[in-house]
Amino acid sequence: MAHRSVFVYSPDCLAYRFHPDHPFDQRRLFLTLDLLQEWGLITPEQIVAPRMATDEELRLAHEAAYIDAVKRASENPEAQDAYLAHGIGTEDNPAFPRMHEAAALAVGGTLLAAEWVMEGKADHAVNLAGGLHHALRGRASGFCIYNDCAVAIAWLRRHYGARVLYLDTDAHHGDGVQWAFYDDPDVLTISVHETGRTLFPGTGFVHERGDGPGFGYSVNVPLEPFTEDDAWLEAYIAVVERVARRFRPDVIVTQNGCDAHVWDPLSHLCATTRIYAEIPKLAHRLAHELCDGRLVAVGGGGYDIWRVVPRAWALLWAELVDRPFAGNPKLPRAWLERWQPHSPVPLPEQLLDPPDIVPPIPRRSEIDRRNRRTVELALLYAP
Repeated sequence: MAHRSVFVYSPDCLAYRFHPDHPFDQRRLFLTLDLLQEWGLITPEQIVAPRMATDEELRLAHEAAYIDAVKRASENPEAQDAYLAHGIGTEDNPAFPRMHEAAALAVGGTLLAAEWVMEGKADHAVNLAGGLHHALRGRASGFCIYNDCAVAIAWLRRHYGARVLYLDTDAHHGDGVQWAFYDDPDVLTISVHETGRTLFPGTGFVHERGDGPGFGYSVNVPLEPFTEDDAWLEAYIAVVERVARRFRPDVIVTQNGCDAHVWDPLSHLCATTRIYAEIPKLAHRLAHELCDGRLVAVGGGGYDIWRVVPRAWALLWAELVDRPFAGNPKLPRAWLERWQPHSPVPLPEQLLDPPDIVPPIPRRSEIDRRNRRTVELALLYAP
């Protein structure tokens, strides 16, 4: 009998690490898994080890010359200036030893998740080491060396002819995935993010709708800085409910960055863990309604690795194994005692945040009004 959900992970996933002071810190993967285990939400049988993507698979979304540059940078990371043309050696994307292997493993994990789902061995598959949505065909960007989302979607198109709905709720626009399929009417990308006027990568405006036969199949919802839970969820639900049903996908790929949280140091949104309980509910329901449950979920941004990421991703996994939390449980005492000595900030004791963690927002009514207008514009030419 097929596993309903599988969790792609091995300790090798932690090797994707630029340097100790870099904000992208994959210790969050182990923190999340440890929390799931303490809660009894995951069994050893549900955990599958990733594989490395092959060069042929990487070429589905990346130029061969770029892959070669990543390999050279992996072997000689000190020669940072030699790779700047490919976006490697920057403050965001410094080279590190065995970078190619670590990045190819993240891609292979998402490919493995897609294989399990499309072969019917699982309804849902999660690779939290993935979600590296900024990497471009020939350039690293935004902490992303290879774009596992784009490779996996291209693989789904090539091997299954699948219509793919890509749903990205990272605070940062999913630019690399959008541009990879900008003219493809069989890949619908929806990105709900902070506006590019105030946040990297400076793209994802409502007028970015696709090109040629793909016009209308890129849907962007750029939210105002300081957007709170209610407005965030109102926009997400209004767009996704309508567009997904009209598109009728064969499989849904979700990118689950959790950097829209008010505590995240790299964005200006003011959400709480409440939205991370609601985001997967809608995606999960639509997967069963529209495509026989086929859902691939990947990670993404999330830079408060102690207080936010483990709770947000625990909510995702709990939803996909049909064990959503009742009420607002306390975090396991053993988990808190194990990790508090390592955390630079006090760890929250409950799953959901109290409302008072969000300070009063000036101009809230204006922010809400602008966001509603953005939703109207985003839906204007959507399928």
